[in-house]
Amino acid sequence: MATVIELTYYPVKGCAGTPTSAATLTPAGLAHDRSFMVVSEQGVFRTQRRDPRLAVIRPSISADGERLSLHAPETEVLDLHVDTSGERRPVDLFGTAYLGIDQGNAAAEWLSHVLGRKSRLVRVPPEHHRITSGRTPGTAGYADSSALLVVSRSTLDLLNRRLTARGAGLLPMNRFRPNIVIDGWDEPHTEDRAHHVRIGETELGYAKLAIRCAVTMVEQETGRKAGPEPLRTLATYRRATRGGVAFGTRFAVLRPGVVMVGDAVHVTSWGETEL
Repeated sequence: MATVIELTYYPVKGCAGTPTSAATLTPAGLAHDRSFMVVSEQGVFRTQRRDPRLAVIRPSISADGERLSLHAPETEVLDLHVDTSGERRPVDLFGTAYLGIDQGNAAAEWLSHVLGRKSRLVRVPPEHHRITSGRTPGTAGYADSSALLVVSRSTLDLLNRRLTARGAGLLPMNRFRPNIVIDGWDEPHTEDRAHHVRIGETELGYAKLAIRCAVTMVEQETGRKAGPEPLRTLATYRRATRGGVAFGTRFAVLRPGVVMVGDAVHVTSWGETEL
């Protein structure tokens, strides 16, 4: 039987993830996932594509979402009271305009020091209304696309076999920054065909394949770019018909609830892969 073996949410977009054994799944994904975003002074989101040192920033957020701490090597911890009612400011995510609540000058100074570029921290406003695209529409905070990214263990195992055959090293799952990792599917990329999924009391609907970018070439422990893998190898067998290379699958949330490591994964509707 397929089961959930990892759950990870990413409180600050682009920064390190927080593993957990149980999480509340909201319509926008795992609770607190991508609810904050680092932006330039002009409001444009920062990404590991251009700022790989985001990876070394480890956020931790209280269960009620009222306190956020930021940790980075050789830097004093920043502890913030989260502002959910302040003035909204325009932010830009992949060219689409949204709003964010600025979290103040202390956060801006801390991030600017760590990243070496003038930066500010914003939070998704409570009234944030975003419709995500894909076969199953949904919503999300500041995630790149849909609410959830799902990858199976066998999918990574296949990639690692191909990498080692080319003389490259093995890659950990965190290179791909999934929210949910599933084991028990013997066939790699089974998640591509799972169109309706039930996990515990929650239900997920297939949205789209996850097209991968240069973030997968960043070592998440060090914030160092280490390309050209895995994109070079993925390009040999995972080219998507609409361009790019696909690895993992994005899902929208059909029914919220609690999801836990160890939960069984039931696919109630299968479809053809879009690759």
